[in-house]
Amino acid sequence: MPIDLTWDAAVRAYWTGRDLQAQRQIEAGRADAGTRGAVTGGKHLDPMRDAVAELFRNAEGIDFDIRTSGKLTLPGYYRRTKDWDLIVLYRGVLVAAIEFKSQSGSFGNNFNNRTEEAIGNAADIWRAYQEGYLGPIRPWLAFVMILEKTPVSTAIQRTAPALFPTDSIFNDTSYLDRYRILLRRLLHEQQYDAAVVAATEQGQGIYDEPDFELSFANFGAAIKGRIEYIRALPDSAFDAG
Repeated sequence: MPIDLTWDAAVRAYWTGRDLQAQRQIEAGRADAGTRGAVTGGKHLDPMRDAVAELFRNAEGIDFDIRTSGKLTLPGYYRRTKDWDLIVLYRGVLVAAIEFKSQSGSFGNNFNNRTEEAIGNAADIWRAYQEGYLGPIRPWLAFVMILEKTPVSTAIQRTAPALFPTDSIFNDTSYLDRYRILLRRLLHEQQYDAAVVAATEQGQGIYDEPDFELSFANFGAAIKGRIEYIRALPDSAFDAG
């Protein structure tokens, strides 16, 4: 499957610490290819976030309020609030909330942390929605996971036996496999509406996608579907509740 150049630029910018537009200029031969070195300062996923924001921003005939900074805090149910990485509103109503995560090194401990975050965030926001804290329109949730591709993250992991039998689907799996299983199951149980799992070698833009359902191409198509759904709703739908 051909790699979409926008997503490829975002992955490369993730490693270099550039913003998305600067990376595009470099790839087009219009800027210095030097790097400012950086998966630091918590900004390395900004290019991925910006690529997603562009899809909403470029929607014709609908003026979304796209927020990537400032007030990104949504109410929860099991906790008071949660800050998301990107939220999209229309007519003051939440229509999308997206979380971006990455993992580079410390795969064992961090895998469990990321798993708990993915599950907990979804459970919390859906209960908040059910209680009426998020407005009249069912929000659209997405989760993007970028994993460093190394011999450790892609090797079969041997784990100690559990107290009781475990799901055999996890037998002879790598951390990349386990992210795929996690996000596929969360999608199928409608905890998220779209998700990405992609692995990339350090400094490279070309990435591995273990499952088309969790690919950038499918993710982009899901966003376009969400845009068309919101476009088709009457304005009165956003005033209800």
